[in-house]
Amino acid sequence: TTNIVENWPGIKKISGPDLALSLIDHATSFGVELKNETVTEIERIELSDTNLKAELKSSFLVKTHSNQYQAKTILFATGTIHKKLNCPGEKELENKGVSYCALCDGSFFKGKVMAVVGSGNSAAKEALLLSEYATTVYVISRTSLHPEPVTLDRVKANNKIKLISHAEVAEIIGDGHVEKIKLKDGKEIELSAVFVAIGLSPVSELAEKLGVELNQHKEIIINRNTETNLAGVYAAGDVSDTKFKQAIISASEGVTASFWAYEYLQNH
Repeated sequence: TTNIVENWPGIKKISGPDLALSLIDHATSFGVELKNETVTEIERIELSDTNLKAELKSSFLVKTHSNQYQAKTILFATGTIHKKLNCPGEKELENKGVSYCALCDGSFFKGKVMAVVGSGNSAAKEALLLSEYATTVYVISRTSLHPEPVTLDRVKANNKIKLISHAEVAEIIGDGHVEKIKLKDGKEIELSAVFVAIGLSPVSELAEKLGVELNQHKEIIINRNTETNLAGVYAAGDVSDTKFKQAIISASEGVTASFWAYEYLQNH
């Protein structure tokens, strides 16, 4: 859902969807089988073969809505989801002007006034993308906007983007679709869309239920080998407790996890 990726080595600039599709095409060219199913539960099952070493006397059963899969190793690469404002009107007007992805929904509001809520790099990039469609883009941040310097320069140079710092959204208002927002200071802004970019939460519930150790931010704790506290269970990407969240780092961790999962099976 990223508009432009400029930090993937060897490629100066590529859209997020194009990069994702190229990765899928590369993987499937080797015969990788993709299952578009939602995992509902992962549980350990005990194996009856007494000749197995202690670490492998349990396997994993991955359940989806329609199937079950047994595996000796598990790699969690479940990523993150967008945090929400949790203000009145947000839930009611979701997909009716409230969005969490400018790339997905920005073009629906061409020629309209929009707002981005957030103060980091993601918010700034969302605003830049929306400025290609909007007449005006308000960026509403609780502090001051603080993206990467190059992104901040681009925002400041864009005359469609208006910064409203030290402000919070109190309510999103509309009858069937977004019509305006009210700030906590009482100010109201008429607009057609609100894009929320206030951070991400790791999707780690399945791992936690399995017994994988998480940190205070609900990220999966891994070591340098991407191993978790459970033998045979690994994690990679934004769901892990790696500090820097970038596609290239996620890819690196995925490769690392694959190597160590292979070693785990070979050595046992």
